[in-house]
Amino acid sequence: MEIVELDLNSSVGDPVDITLYDTFAATQGDREAVHRLSLNPLAGKVVVYSWNLDPQLQAAAIANGASACLSKSLPAHELVEALQAVHSGREWRDPERRGSATVVGGDWPGREEGLTQREAEILALITQGLNNMEIAERTRLSPNSVKTYIRSCYRRIGTANRSKAILWGVEHGFRPDRERVPPHTASGF
Repeated sequence: MEIVELDLNSSVGDPVDITLYDTFAATQGDREAVHRLSLNPLAGKVVVYSWNLDPQLQAAAIANGASACLSKSLPAHELVEALQAVHSGREWRDPERRGSATVVGGDWPGREEGLTQREAEILALITQGLNNMEIAERTRLSPNSVKTYIRSCYRRIGTANRSKAILWGVEHGFRPDRERVPPHTASGF
C-alpha cells in the first residue's frame, strides 16, 4: 500500500485504491463534495475521516458514495486495519465505537497554541475567506455558536479581529494547500 497526497499544484496522474476525505475545514461528508469524489474513477474507495461521527452524518456520507467513515481518534494500527478492511471490501467496526466526543489520539493545527479541534477548524475556514454564515452552514453550527468559537479563537491566538486572525492563520499553516479531485469527465484531464 502506498500513501500519496494531492497537492494543489498537481493533479492525480494514477488511480488510487482509497481516498481519505479529511473533513477538517471541509464539508462533513454528507454533502455534494463526497458524492463528486466518489464518482471520480481515479479516487478509488472514498473514506470519510473525521472527528465527528454522528450516525446521521455517517449515513449521509455512505449514501453519497463513501465506503466508510473513520474516526480521527483511531490509533495508527487500527486506522491501518480499517483501511485494509475497506480496501478488501470487508466491513470494519470500531470495537470501542469512538465518536467525536472522545479524542484519544491525533493532532490538529493550532493545538500547540491551545486551540480546540473546533476552534482550529473555524480558524481554517476564516483563513479560507468564509463568512460566519458560510461557516455555520459548513459546520452545521448555529451562527451564534460560530461567533462564540470565533471569539474564543481570537482570545487564544491573541488577535482582536478577523483580518488579524486571517494573517495569523496564514502564518501558522491554516491556508489550504490541498484540494479534492473533481470527477473525471470525458473532456477533462
